[in-house]
Amino acid sequence: MKGDRLHPGTEAELAEMLRAASTPLTIRGGGTRALGAASGVVLETAGLNGIPLYEPGALTLVVRAGTSLAVVEATLATERQRLAFEVPDLRALLGRDGASTIGGVVADNASGPRRVQAGACRDSLIGIRMVDGRGTAIKNGGRVMKNVTGYDLVKLMAGSRGSLGVLSEVSFKLQAMPEAEATLRITGLRPDVALSVLRRALASPFDVSGAAHLDVGRTVADAETLVRVEGLAGSVAYRATELTRILGDGDLVEGPASAALWAGIRDVAPFAAMSGAVWRLSVIPASALAVPAALAAAGIAHRTIWDWGGGRLWLLAGPDAAAAIGAAVTGIGHATLVRPVAGQGDVGSLPPEAAAVAALTRGLRAAFDPRGIFDPHRPPA
Repeated sequence: MKGDRLHPGTEAELAEMLRAASTPLTIRGGGTRALGAASGVVLETAGLNGIPLYEPGALTLVVRAGTSLAVVEATLATERQRLAFEVPDLRALLGRDGASTIGGVVADNASGPRRVQAGACRDSLIGIRMVDGRGTAIKNGGRVMKNVTGYDLVKLMAGSRGSLGVLSEVSFKLQAMPEAEATLRITGLRPDVALSVLRRALASPFDVSGAAHLDVGRTVADAETLVRVEGLAGSVAYRATELTRILGDGDLVEGPASAALWAGIRDVAPFAAMSGAVWRLSVIPASALAVPAALAAAGIAHRTIWDWGGGRLWLLAGPDAAAAIGAAVTGIGHATLVRPVAGQGDVGSLPPEAAAVAALTRGLRAAFDPRGIFDPHRPPA
């Protein structure tokens, strides 16, 4: 321990530190995703690093939780493989530096535009090792996809944000990099028309791997509607042509230029240089227009990025938008403040958890962390 920071280098050291802990801890990976500053004693996971197993032929990776995401991606790239769920890099948006860790990615269930095709982080996660609040090391899952009985800790830990335990190792099923990619870009559509286009694209047989609409300019003419396909070059060319036929004329952006478009959506890049609070919303896609409409009706200025065909919204708005957003998402989804403005604290999830869900959450935390050493108000990075 150095000052008020703990630096385990092995799972055994991590377990010993957790057993000895007498005050709440803040779990920290690379510090790239957390909201707010760390409080109390910080337990840093970067010492839990390395790749014990990589089997390219089996599309399987086992990696220690403190390993940087950059190292993981570079290792997979040597075999033309990747994590399927397209991890967002929010450092520019949040004004952070540091290196994201793979454990932080899992703890946040960080998932990008390809979720519409490949699922979220938790859907590629096939095994975990963790240490709970008692200091007990636990293993769940393995190196192949399979059904489980009892607690499915693999899925439970994805998105738990450090409230149930500290990840020490994670295992993934991987995806081969595609030979080609192309994006149909249509400009000048109103949001309602654009979301209808995205729904048609996702309902088509053409295996769309990205469906987004950016309404971040000053006029409708600046708006962009984007639909991506990936795979073998011949298949991509055919599917892109067919999507143009059924969705309408637009520009076809291919290769690295297409990848750059989606990196910008993945990382919420349009909002990085804009002032204002940034909210992340998960909603029923058919209701995706409700929140921006509520803000417009209340006279609250805002900008919007729709991803996942309308299921994921990124909103840029002022500090006065929280009440309107909370009211608008009730019954259709939830909202999380990702980047507050100066003086605006973490407002938590909107709307608050239902009583039954909150009781279940308390029960899980009591089971995995009976001493309350994991600070539930400070998400990991």
